Amino acid sequence: MKLTAWRVALRIARRDAVRAKGRSALVMAMIALPVLGVAGADIVYQSARLDPGERITRQMGAADAQFSLYQQGMSIVQKPDPEDGVYPVDTEKHRQTPEEKKSAETDPAELVRQLLPAGSAIVPVRNGPSVAATTAHGLTRVSTAEMDLADPVWRGVVTVVDGRAPAKPQEIAATRQFLADSGLHLGDTTTLNGLAQPFTITASVEYPDRLSSTGLIARPGELIAPLTGADAKTGGQAYWGGPLDGDSWLVTLGGGAGFPWEKVKEANRYGFKVTSRQVLLDPPPRSEVPYYQVVHEQSRSVLRDPTTLTVLGTVAGMALLEIVLLAGPAFAVGARRSRRQLGLLAAGGGDRAHIRAVVLGGGVVLGVAGAVVGVVLAVLAVALGRSWLEETAGQRFGHLDLHLLDLLGIAAIGLVTGVLAAIVPAVQASRQDVVAALTGRGTVRPPSRRLAVVGLAALLGGAALAVLGAAAGQGTASVLGGSMLAELGMVTCTPFLVGLFGRLGRWLPLAPRLALRDSVRHRARTAPAVAAVMAAVAGSVAVGIYTTSDQAQQRRDYLASAPAGTLTLRGIPVKDDHGAALDQARSAVESSISGLGRRADVYRTSYRGDCNEDDRCGDVSLVMPPELSCPLEGERHFSAAEVARLRRDDPRCRGGHRSWSSSFSQVPAGDSEVLRVLFGVHDRAAEQALAEGRAVVFDPRYVKDGKLTLRLTEPWPDRQDADGEEVQPASHEVTIPAVVRTPSVFTAQAMLPVEAARKAGLQVSADGSIWQPQTVPTGADEQRAAGAVGRITADGDLRVERGYQPRSSLANLALTVFAALVALGAAGIATGLAAADSQQDLATLSAVGAAPRIRRTLSGFQCGVIAAMGAVLGAVCGVVPAVALRKVEQAAVGSDRAGAIVFPWTDLALTVVALPVVAVVLAALLSRSRISLVRRAD
Repeated sequence: MKLTAWRVALRIARRDAVRAKGRSALVMAMIALPVLGVAGADIVYQSARLDPGERITRQMGAADAQFSLYQQGMSIVQKPDPEDGVYPVDTEKHRQTPEEKKSAETDPAELVRQLLPAGSAIVPVRNGPSVAATTAHGLTRVSTAEMDLADPVWRGVVTVVDGRAPAKPQEIAATRQFLADSGLHLGDTTTLNGLAQPFTITASVEYPDRLSSTGLIARPGELIAPLTGADAKTGGQAYWGGPLDGDSWLVTLGGGAGFPWEKVKEANRYGFKVTSRQVLLDPPPRSEVPYYQVVHEQSRSVLRDPTTLTVLGTVAGMALLEIVLLAGPAFAVGARRSRRQLGLLAAGGGDRAHIRAVVLGGGVVLGVAGAVVGVVLAVLAVALGRSWLEETAGQRFGHLDLHLLDLLGIAAIGLVTGVLAAIVPAVQASRQDVVAALTGRGTVRPPSRRLAVVGLAALLGGAALAVLGAAAGQGTASVLGGSMLAELGMVTCTPFLVGLFGRLGRWLPLAPRLALRDSVRHRARTAPAVAAVMAAVAGSVAVGIYTTSDQAQQRRDYLASAPAGTLTLRGIPVKDDHGAALDQARSAVESSISGLGRRADVYRTSYRGDCNEDDRCGDVSLVMPPELSCPLEGERHFSAAEVARLRRDDPRCRGGHRSWSSSFSQVPAGDSEVLRVLFGVHDRAAEQALAEGRAVVFDPRYVKDGKLTLRLTEPWPDRQDADGEEVQPASHEVTIPAVVRTPSVFTAQAMLPVEAARKAGLQVSADGSIWQPQTVPTGADEQRAAGAVGRITADGDLRVERGYQPRSSLANLALTVFAALVALGAAGIATGLAAADSQQDLATLSAVGAAPRIRRTLSGFQCGVIAAMGAVLGAVCGVVPAVALRKVEQAAVGSDRAGAIVFPWTDLALTVVALPVVAVVLAALLSRSRISLVRRAD
């Protein structure tokens, strides 16, 4: 065709779009929705990914560099960004250098000053301990830090949200999360455990990368030193932990100068790792980085990770397919609604090429409009929902980052796929009978069984290719190709499946039975709409299965310190008062929270020494028989293939290394109440064994012939041998009878009876208590009980084990939100298109006297039938890419646990049930009561 003919075709398509505004709006919406989803996810991803300047600002504010002491008297090498890698130089292979000697003999802060040019400003980074602070309800634990928030150097590290920076003694800033949890407000006071004077809260602040952080920030010199002094004075534990980052300083150079790479390497020779703004913004070539000469590793980026590439490629490819499947039915409906116009064009001398050009012109016109609308709506949606996205993910955007090339590419892809989607309707329209088009008569053809067989083969073959190829580590080609082939196979089967769904009509009431039979009779109208809903639902289901499986894996990997919902009290040393403080604290907790239930008292086991004196006591550990130990837990290095084989074939390795976490000691002691509450073991035989003096072991690999072997290690001696090496503590082994049980929570490797532990030569002392209330204590309950304990002793650690708390990354959150949005919108729009295509049938009902209620009911069920079939088929199709991607991760890690697949059955049921219900209700409500009669078909 000539260019002038294309111009005429585009003009006709534009006029037709303007004349049929409702139908055009629906077609545009079908194109705009997937563009909205993809563009929105891209904007969120780009906005959450900090550029180097933003990342530097969040780490060290307005400073030019950050010095951190790695170790005095040692040289190091580092990558341009020390967070990516720091490695100590082997001092045994060379004599101590002058720089190392000076580093060992000089105060680190003074050495930093000597390494910097004159006029440089140095600000210490003081991240303090975790302490107990008073709240409106009692006490809660908070992190502490010292910063002069009025100093511009901290701008970007901490943001003052409300109020003013502390400017006077006994003033403090609190994070928004602390204020929300504690019930305090600006102007209120809080007292830190161990300090007499309260602090007045003058500012609400936040860490942009850690919005959920609960912390307090005081002026330099007003918090950490007093807390340390209070701890030394009382001899207790006024705080837990210590400075987070060790010796660290922010450096601002005079005259706007930067800190070059040569200066960074010089600081490395003195044992400092340096984060330099200049170096991060303009990294040196790899050949000038000594780290790569010392540590031989391959350069690796996230984009080169095959698993990441497979995930990104599959998401992008399936998104493109979804656009095609959504837009195709829209153009098919438009072509059918324009049958008479296209017939007139053919009757006036237009050939098939002209008819194809008109339909394709509609694809161009509506594709451009839909793509532009989708991108604009994506920008508005992310801008309006930015605060919610940031709060949900727990981190701020760097800025609303609109990558024009990305957005133009997405819009162009939307346009191109829209045109591609119009090709099949264009070809069908060009082949229609002219007389049938002019009279409005249609032909009903039965679905091709041969085509259905081909579709079924494509569905099964694609699913097998995706899943088996992923398990074999074949990557993007197999996963994406198989997933697309499976979905296209389902689309091919749709006309035949619509006929199968029609057989359900015999059991349905009149209105849904008529709607179902009408859908079967007009398969040319029904099948594309079902395919559109199927594509949207498949994308949503795939994202849902993948994210649910990922969160389920994180939940399995979460190490609980106690069963969920339990309350633990520990950390109160038993000194000369013989446990009086601990007994009083237990009573205080029980009087502060009602309904705690029975209490289980847990005892600590150790070997010689005094655990209350800076933990200077011996260790008790379990010994695994060599023949029961998995080879992977030894010192030998195995390849990825060998690791996978051992985990698959060796029974000793199938469970993997069992990690455990506990609020109490590694091998606690206690009675049957501890067995029930701390480990969740409700077994009378185990309780009887415990009463008889046998240990209860929770990992069967440690028990051989009914015996458990314990290694008792004496305290570390504070002396060195003749070569200057630390003297290793002595140890010996003892055995005690044991039984094996499986705990509900793996909080320790074994539990000992108190008397049996003492007979074996172990020291046993009270360690704390645990309660299992009927209802989980609230945050206010926990703070109130902690406040009651704090009035008795400055020591003590009271906490509620709340179990795994799911957190979504911004990328997963964006995918989930936009996938759900596309699914809901596409279901409504596709059913709306089908309703528009069935106006002639509704007009016929009106002509024979059907009441408006009957027409609305029939219209509603027509849309509901389409939504129901699309939802069911989409739920099946969405399983393939999700399972394949999880298999890719499983193959990469070499563990079945890493690729575990969990189906969100509630969400799937809601999708299959709710979408049709919503479609029925909306279609019934939006159907017009009065319908103008169409022309009579001659």
